[in-house]
Amino acid sequence: MAAKTVLVTGGAGYIGSHACKALAKAGYEPVVYDNLYRGHRAFVQWGPFEEGDVGDRDRLDAVISRHKPAAVMHFAALALVGESAATPLPYYSTNVGCTATLTAAICEAGINKLIFSGTCAVYGIPDVTPITEEAPLAPVNPYGRSKLMAEGVLADANAAHGLSYVTLRYFNAAGADPDGKVGEKHDPETHIIPNILKVAAGESSAVTLNGEDYPTPDGTCIRDYVHVADIANAHVKALQYLDKNPGAHVFNLGTGAGFSVRQVIETARQITNRDIPVRVGPRREGDPAILVADASRILKACGWTPERSSLEVQISDAWAWHQKNGF
Repeated sequence: MAAKTVLVTGGAGYIGSHACKALAKAGYEPVVYDNLYRGHRAFVQWGPFEEGDVGDRDRLDAVISRHKPAAVMHFAALALVGESAATPLPYYSTNVGCTATLTAAICEAGINKLIFSGTCAVYGIPDVTPITEEAPLAPVNPYGRSKLMAEGVLADANAAHGLSYVTLRYFNAAGADPDGKVGEKHDPETHIIPNILKVAAGESSAVTLNGEDYPTPDGTCIRDYVHVADIANAHVKALQYLDKNPGAHVFNLGTGAGFSVRQVIETARQITNRDIPVRVGPRREGDPAILVADASRILKACGWTPERSSLEVQISDAWAWHQKNGF
């Protein structure tokens, strides 16, 4: 049987490339659609590459016509919280406008399955932890607001055009492909683990703690880190779930365990056997003290469970990738 084709927007990026590997392993053919603004051509290894912008309707239509995908995974987005506060308008044009363009294109082409790259930023500063999918949606930055608006685009397309979709709201993506094929390579890099590892590698002088006066055991923020390979596998399971359960679905992706920034730094010291100096800076505006997922819904619905959930494994995989490929 010929492989089912899946169009993967943003498939040359960090999470998208790992999803392409998982798709290929599961018997699908991922077609990467990426403008390479923050993606990497070298990360496209498991299927055809089509260069293009999600906002370019003519190019999208041509690629859809050529490859005739059975489903779409939509990763293409701007995703830096600080940047979104400084320059919000591109976040709305990309994360909302381009999602609307893509949704219109696939609905008109008769494609009715979409897996959407969501975020826990839609919850803002939660009142209760761990966070369930029923928690209030109150994002505190333009990034979170733009992604919540994009969820609204999909909900309306479901109501009006019968689009079936799964939104996966990730918590903190971490790690790298255990086989070392792809990994994390952002410019600028805002994620804590690669920035800690930069210090371990001697490429930065110290890790900056953004506040140490939070109401947590050691005063630093607590986050739920989920391995990028587990996130990728969740996308495949969500796609298979949609085959049997059409409609509109939302799932959190996390491990249910939280680690403080100081715990992450200490684990990185043990993994790398390097000194990692720390300096204390001010809090970042809008940083919640604790963000931990209740991911029981996807576990029950799709049978997904994080297999590389330990912080040691996540940091070890990331360290192996960065030692081989740099930052």
